[in-house]
Amino acid sequence: MSDPTFRHGAVSPPIVTPFDATGAVDADVLANHVETLVDAGLDGMVPCGTTGEFASLTDEECRTVIETAVEAADGRVPVLAGAADTTVSGVRDRLRFAAETGADAGLVTLPYYHTSTDSDGQRAFFERVADDSPVPIYLYDIPLTVGERIDPEVVAELAAHESVVGLKDTSGDLSGLDGVIRRTPESFTVFQGVDAQLYPTVTLGADGGINALSQVIPEAFVALGEALRAGDDDRALALHREAIAPLFARCADYGFAPATKVAAAHRGFIPDPAVRPPLTLPDAAGREAIAADVDAALDAV
Repeated sequence: MSDPTFRHGAVSPPIVTPFDATGAVDADVLANHVETLVDAGLDGMVPCGTTGEFASLTDEECRTVIETAVEAADGRVPVLAGAADTTVSGVRDRLRFAAETGADAGLVTLPYYHTSTDSDGQRAFFERVADDSPVPIYLYDIPLTVGERIDPEVVAELAAHESVVGLKDTSGDLSGLDGVIRRTPESFTVFQGVDAQLYPTVTLGADGGINALSQVIPEAFVALGEALRAGDDDRALALHREAIAPLFARCADYGFAPATKVAAAHRGFIPDPAVRPPLTLPDAAGREAIAADVDAALDAV
């Protein structure tokens, strides 16, 4: 395992899962993609996240993706493995095989489909998952896909659990996230999951981001981190406004797994942007618009 400590302004990509011509996971392409992103200076790798289409992968495929990412990262950056499931036992199983592959931490959502009837249910779910976890856990707040937010009070309480070390917030609620940052200890790592909110969130005290487009324009995200660490706010704001936010707005129109794959293929990082149903790829005009915005973002770096 690598050192799981992240520097100020750290950014890690929730890496896409490439598929070959038969529709199978293409481990070789995935390994090359991870190698490219590590070399580009990103701070970690997040396999089997939302952009990685984890919900469309079998357990065996998830294991392949995580193993491939860990082997390709080769201890140079931490690997935070997606471990979401609808049951406590299912999450525990995913955390176990993440640990067996050498991943540094697990990323855990609330159960999807069922929502809690009380915040006590959220707390109980995460506590049972975290107790005796073989790896540290990052909570993943993504209400769009699980149907509810993690109660900020629950986050604050769970921050005291020895296995719960951080949060990825994809709620889009900056005021709510600011409250979480203020109510959790400095050692509790907070990542922004909405690419276009990375800059304002770090200025509020977050540690960095887990951002899909960092695997498309890593140059912009690495430069943003460098500017934040150097205290160069003018440079950081320019990168936010001219490179990251416009591309994020474009990709949001198409869904982030399809749009990110189209953009990554445009860069030559993956050969084929294929996604699994029910996801679909943008039409030709959409692909051209995404490609044009990728080029514009790179020009702005």
